[in-house]
Amino acid sequence: MVAVAMEVESLIDGHDARPVALGRLTGLSMTTAAGEVVIVAGGVGIAAVTASTASVLAVEAFDLVVSAGIAGGFDIPIGSVIVASRAIAADLGCQTDGGFLSLSEMGLGIDAYEVPLEWADVFIARAESTGLPVTTGVIGTVSTITGTAEGAHEHRARNATSAEAMEGFGVATAAAVHGVAFVEVRAVSNTVGPRNVAAWRTADALTAIGAVLTAVFGEPWPW
Repeated sequence: MVAVAMEVESLIDGHDARPVALGRLTGLSMTTAAGEVVIVAGGVGIAAVTASTASVLAVEAFDLVVSAGIAGGFDIPIGSVIVASRAIAADLGCQTDGGFLSLSEMGLGIDAYEVPLEWADVFIARAESTGLPVTTGVIGTVSTITGTAEGAHEHRARNATSAEAMEGFGVATAAAVHGVAFVEVRAVSNTVGPRNVAAWRTADALTAIGAVLTAVFGEPWPW
């Protein structure tokens, strides 16, 4: 699951992809050494991608759901790749005078999903084979992109977040409902903080995530 068409294009570059109907949605299917891979642009933001992922999983069975694309990094160099150890809903909760209360702290539900270690290890090893810098850490899903130094400091301090994007937690939520394993992997296009689009390396990040997923699906699973 990706957010937008340019991420789809980065993943199918050089591959033979064919359209496939998934209920009311359409994806692109590729035959790989790891099995059949279907790529769907589920939309930007947690609401759109949760609905899209749940819709796809309701009509087709999969062994794994991957949330992939680009992200902002905190202490991670631009151009590097991060495989999530967990996906969290970074701004889902209540802002109080005493600080932020997460959904789980209020006893109202789940706000984090762990990535299964056996899947994360495979993704990390295969990503490293590309020669790109690879790390692992918490990826925060936000509804509002962090565009200030103060906001970046708050998110980093509260959640020990390594990167932020807008879809991972939504994909993880739908995968959990359907009992399917989940992984989030992203390439860092910019530093989280004051918004400076001119400094973003979106094209490089898209190339990186395409190379990583080509490596991930380029050989059979080890089990």
